[in-house]
Amino acid sequence: MARKRKGRDISGWLVVDKPVGPTSTTVVNKVRWALNATKAGHAGTLDPDATGVLAIALGEATKTVPYITDALKAYEFTVRLGIATNTDDAAGEILATTELRPTDEMIKEALARFIGDIEQVPPQFSAVKIDGQRAYKRARDGETMELAARPLWVESLLLIDRPDADHATLEMVCGKGGYVRSIARDLGQVLGCLAHVRDLRRVWSGPFEVADALTMEQIEAMARTDALDTHLLPLEHGLQDLPEVKATAQGAARLRNGNPGMVLADGVEYGDEAWASFEGRAVAVGRYKAGELHPTRVFNVSQ
Repeated sequence: MARKRKGRDISGWLVVDKPVGPTSTTVVNKVRWALNATKAGHAGTLDPDATGVLAIALGEATKTVPYITDALKAYEFTVRLGIATNTDDAAGEILATTELRPTDEMIKEALARFIGDIEQVPPQFSAVKIDGQRAYKRARDGETMELAARPLWVESLLLIDRPDADHATLEMVCGKGGYVRSIARDLGQVLGCLAHVRDLRRVWSGPFEVADALTMEQIEAMARTDALDTHLLPLEHGLQDLPEVKATAQGAARLRNGNPGMVLADGVEYGDEAWASFEGRAVAVGRYKAGELHPTRVFNVSQ
């Protein structure tokens, strides 16, 4: 007989302003405990040294995580010029230094190379798997690996501040799978001055913004109380990048059972991925075909 999982069947999103230090998994576990939730996950890892928006999905909202993972995200980060490290951030060992410092105009001109569809090689210290093992584990053993370049869409990359000759603060909006550390490393190579990320902050991720986020201190203060529940966002927030169709009462009943259901659609083409709502709540995600939604994910939430 299977063991019953302890906790509440609670669904929704909690936006956390992750501090420096904990891993994304640690933050997820803390939120799950604070809400006494049976199930939780995050939509996009942040390195331990990174801060900012970490969107935590709870319960049925975990089924919408792929849509947030695929959404655009914005980062503000400070690049330390003149120093290369083995981790491409400030936590690593110094590999080389140079006295060369680029001007603002040189930086702006170089940034243009990183906009649009680009290819980037992940850092040696990354979670990329090589022959079934994480790259960072092999890097810790002193191994240098040939990592394959990966595609990345960069919507924008701007120089927003130049505190001094050694530092440049950038803002980047990019798609899924971007390594900010690789951007800093490659920028330093293009400029000939070497570089690494000094600090990194994610300011928004899809529909979730840092202005709406709770700190870990706030979460701990409200843990296991109704006050924390009031900060939950509905699972529908994770579907904002998909078109919405309206299910009929009969269609909603069929969709909940995993069958194609009748929906009312406006501006949705045959074969488009969409989500169906009934009385304001998400019922399913699927493909729209000839007046029906064919479900790929069904939400088991009370209406």
